[in-house]
Amino acid sequence: MKQKALLPSLREKKRYLVYEVISESKFSYKDLKEEITKVFRDIFGLEGLARVGLDFVEHSESKGVIRISTKGLDMLKASFCFVRKINKGDVILRSLGVSGMLKKARNKFILGGEI
Repeated sequence: MKQKALLPSLREKKRYLVYEVISESKFSYKDLKEEITKVFRDIFGLEGLARVGLDFVEHSESKGVIRISTKGLDMLKASFCFVRKINKGDVILRSLGVSGMLKKARNKFILGGEI
């Protein structure tokens, strides 16, 4: 027998966090994802990482979007403070903003325009 889908009011809410990478050194997107995930896991543990549903949606030159549950939003922002180096190069991660819709996050924080 097929399992019923959850009602929209019972589903976990997601948010899209737009971040900016400030660095003079070059590194790959894969290295950035691994470092953010590693720092988050070191601080909040494997269970915390699984609970918040961290998902990297897109990345451009210096900006990117991460999808995360509302419970983990503050935890992700806190973990940005502990990302200091990627491939022995200094790096700063800065949160630009949060939105409930991916299109609005792109338009407002990445493209710099209004909807």
